[in-house]
Amino acid sequence: MDEQQTNTESTSLPSDGQSPSSQRGTSGGPEQSLIVHPQTQNSGFFSRFTYHLFAAGFAFLLSPLAFIWPGHSPIDPTNYAERTRRVLKTTPLIDGHNDLPWQLRIELHNRIYDGRVDLNKRLLGHTDLQRMRAGMVGGQFWSVYVHCDVNQQHFEDPSMLRQARQWIVRDTLEQIDVTRRFINEHPQSLQYCDTAACARKAFKSGRISSMVGIEGGHQVGGSIASIRQMYNLGARYITLTHNCDNSFATSASTVAAGGPDGGLSKLGYEAIKEMNRLGMMVDLSHVSHQTMRDVLSVARAPVIFSHSGAYSVTPHLRNVPDDVLRTVKRNGGIVMAVFVNRFLKMKDPDEATIHDVVDHIFHIAEVCGWDCVGVGSDFSGTPYVPIGLEDVSKFPDLVQLLMERGATDEQVRLFAGENILRVWSRIEERAREIQATGEKPVEEEYEGREWHKGMKDSPWMLRGSRQKAIEAGAADKPYMFNVDKEGRHNPAVKEV
Repeated sequence: MDEQQTNTESTSLPSDGQSPSSQRGTSGGPEQSLIVHPQTQNSGFFSRFTYHLFAAGFAFLLSPLAFIWPGHSPIDPTNYAERTRRVLKTTPLIDGHNDLPWQLRIELHNRIYDGRVDLNKRLLGHTDLQRMRAGMVGGQFWSVYVHCDVNQQHFEDPSMLRQARQWIVRDTLEQIDVTRRFINEHPQSLQYCDTAACARKAFKSGRISSMVGIEGGHQVGGSIASIRQMYNLGARYITLTHNCDNSFATSASTVAAGGPDGGLSKLGYEAIKEMNRLGMMVDLSHVSHQTMRDVLSVARAPVIFSHSGAYSVTPHLRNVPDDVLRTVKRNGGIVMAVFVNRFLKMKDPDEATIHDVVDHIFHIAEVCGWDCVGVGSDFSGTPYVPIGLEDVSKFPDLVQLLMERGATDEQVRLFAGENILRVWSRIEERAREIQATGEKPVEEEYEGREWHKGMKDSPWMLRGSRQKAIEAGAADKPYMFNVDKEGRHNPAVKEV
């Protein structure tokens, strides 16, 4: 859809007994009422028949069984399956996080053309196109993820192997590549999108909008310039940390292991500034609680949590505390509810069910509002999912349960996709506003970074550069290709 639909179909009352208009907080206008004027003429049979017909119709409209959808026959408001079907036919359900590209990497080594996997058929695991269709998925952020391994936790530090720093960025580029390729390989079902408007258009055309998100700031090599290039390659969000600290911020995993919560680093503040200028969504899933607060204190655009829960429901450090939820509400951002068992039920994760997910959603909505809640499954990433949400085909069951617990159709529309599309559109709008001021790209770098020293006889542009290079240990000569005094290549010559 190119525009938001106005919801006129939901006449069921919210669970607190308020009317939909009072729940939305509208006030100040005169209440509408029905005034029946006595008739002084036409009092015959036809008049009495018309009156009874009108009264019967009016009573039917007020009946609990009269759930009217424009262009559709009335339905029972307790028919949650049909209500869900009608909502998701007209509003895209957009999932904030699916790790299928990681499975393509570790199982196929990113070789998708040899016929071993057909995503149109039912596969093992959580995700395939057949089940996405059954689950009425309207849009998907695909996670391009690369591990934080022990040799890469602080790969921005010059003391670490340069090779490790190269691998992490290289692998991220490969993940963007395979994601774009598998999207292009299924044009009947998927459509790559890098704008919110494209996501709406794809849904209207019957395809699943497919977006790219990078799950960890470590994947850009501690470089703000790399953030710009990742944006140019089509990534539209970056999770500021994964399960390791990086040059930008502190992760939740560090705090869980007893480390200090250092929050956002000096370079991290500059990274947020640049991401807002670009229109790159700042994803705060995986970051420490202080990092959440630090980012929200300086963000010039809405933030997202692509796959997180509510800390007050389950006190896991990957979840979002209430004070942060209230700040997200003021920021205009979104928290997309996660399906990871351990984040839903810390003590007994194997007992986590779809009902626990609903508990988190309702708490986020209660504190932050229905305008800032969405869905972020983590399918094909987490090995452990709740009972009742075993794969991507189960999204309608989640929506039905939300309705059964009292969510209106309008609230479900917001949750399913309208919120993330609105947030994304606002981030794009803020980027245009910032760029219109003439603000230049951020050039700050990691403070401990080493730079090439050049050669003593380089064609220096500025006075003093040659002397600085000499003092820094610049090379005396350029590469000589093992040429001897006779003008021939000679491996015995050591001056290369």
